[in-house]
Amino acid sequence: MCHPAYWVVFSATTALLFIPGVPVRSGDATFPKAMDNVTVRQGESATLRCTIDDRVTRVAWLNRSTILYAGNDKWSIDPRVIILVNTPTQYSIMIQNVDVYDEGPYTCSVQTDNHPKTSRVHLIVQVPPQIMNISSDITVNEGSSVTLLCLAIGRPEPTVTWRHLSVKEGQGFVSEDEYLEISDIKRDQSGEYECSALNDVAAPDVRKVKITVNYPPYISKAKNTGVSVGQKGILSCEASAVPMAEFQWFKEDTRLATGLDGVRIENKGRMSTLTFFNVSEKDYGNYTCVATNKLGNTNASITLYEISPSPAVAGPGAVIDGVNSASRALACLWLSGTLLAHFFIKF
Repeated sequence: MCHPAYWVVFSATTALLFIPGVPVRSGDATFPKAMDNVTVRQGESATLRCTIDDRVTRVAWLNRSTILYAGNDKWSIDPRVIILVNTPTQYSIMIQNVDVYDEGPYTCSVQTDNHPKTSRVHLIVQVPPQIMNISSDITVNEGSSVTLLCLAIGRPEPTVTWRHLSVKEGQGFVSEDEYLEISDIKRDQSGEYECSALNDVAAPDVRKVKITVNYPPYISKAKNTGVSVGQKGILSCEASAVPMAEFQWFKEDTRLATGLDGVRIENKGRMSTLTFFNVSEKDYGNYTCVATNKLGNTNASITLYEISPSPAVAGPGAVIDGVNSASRALACLWLSGTLLAHFFIKF
């Protein structure tokens, strides 16, 4: 005599292949009734339920043409598939740690006194977005063309968005595609670009790429300076460039260096200064600041000119001009007359 499970398999196969109108889908009035489509995230557990009654003599769960369970007997070799409930009113199984290959139709097959019947439920597996491939940080010269790539997977398929993080809020979304193409790139388009993959299953997956744009130097600040003889004087020169500019100072055709003729040159970032600790007449004149990087150079002329010393500030009682001297003489005469008058009155 055949194993009871044989009849379940035979009946289910017959119902699936030969009986018109069968299988019936979830939601139909025809018995049996399986649950609606089941949606779970990758890695979660999926429960498949089938509602039955006392007319049922044999039950089974199938995945496509593979038997998972026949009654309480497990036919699947997958350890993730377990039986949950087998009662006169419900027949349920669970698939643990669901993966994308578990997605698809599942069939609840029952045998009654009359004939076999089936009902199907579709398992939908959602996968959080994940960026699988993204461009590396890149350095280019101004005017070049740049293409950034961001490939992401997920179920449903995620939407990929590129955003330039260095621009103002609300103006940063520059591409809703896996590819971000920038032609004739400008220096203000350098910075970090963020790729975001989103499909509403979980938080978006976010990665960043940095674009460095090289450009030749330009001097943004250079101002003439006036100073008195014997005082300290400073000439400054500021240049923007990528890579950072290197500075040189010249007076006419002579290159200046720290320690020569009482001057000091200091370069810090974008700024270079030329300091005179004790300005003399020979120091006055035009100086040239030259800023250079591998893409080019630029220069600016800066003048150190002479200014008159500030007048000394007089202290209390100090005589600083002829008016004050005359006032003092009048005061002395007045004081002398007063003393003589006092003398004659007394005697």
